[in-house]
Amino acid sequence: MILIVGLGNPGKEYENTRHNLGFKVIEELASRLGIPSFKSKFQAFVADAKIDDHKIMLVQPQTFMNNSGASVRQIMDWYRVKPENIILVYDDVDLEVGDLRIREKGSAGGHRGVESVIEHIKSTQFIRVRIGIGRDSFKQDVSDYVLAKIPVDQTDLLAQTVVIAADAAEMIMRQDLTATMNKYNA
Repeated sequence: MILIVGLGNPGKEYENTRHNLGFKVIEELASRLGIPSFKSKFQAFVADAKIDDHKIMLVQPQTFMNNSGASVRQIMDWYRVKPENIILVYDDVDLEVGDLRIREKGSAGGHRGVESVIEHIKSTQFIRVRIGIGRDSFKQDVSDYVLAKIPVDQTDLLAQTVVIAADAAEMIMRQDLTATMNKYNA
């Protein structure tokens, strides 16, 4: 089984924030795969599906961003999923708005949701699909920036990037990671 995990925060107040782009990618994939609803299990909203011959689970942890790893760990333990069979999708302030980067492994880069996943699963060996939200020249705290609503002038670009991130996640499954990285990291 492959877990495709989108990071975000539960609740209406976080719905259209930069920090919930991972959730948006999971919703896009669910729509493409004809998944009408999610189940509440493992402190997450989850849905089983298939992409070609790959059994996948779409995951939106409901533990809040900074404790996302708790949910991921529960699912890994139940289904005996290896870290390398996780695709983690999340926002990244270190990339320009609308940029997309895919990595095979690496550090958390200061992202608390990713830090939580690394801490709970005891590995950095999972695939990352990073969606750029930029830093602009914000003077506020980073948490205020990522939890702010997406500005109108970035709405269309980030909506397009969510679609592209979903394309990339599907390509990882349908082809391979190297081909996907070559296409989307160019």
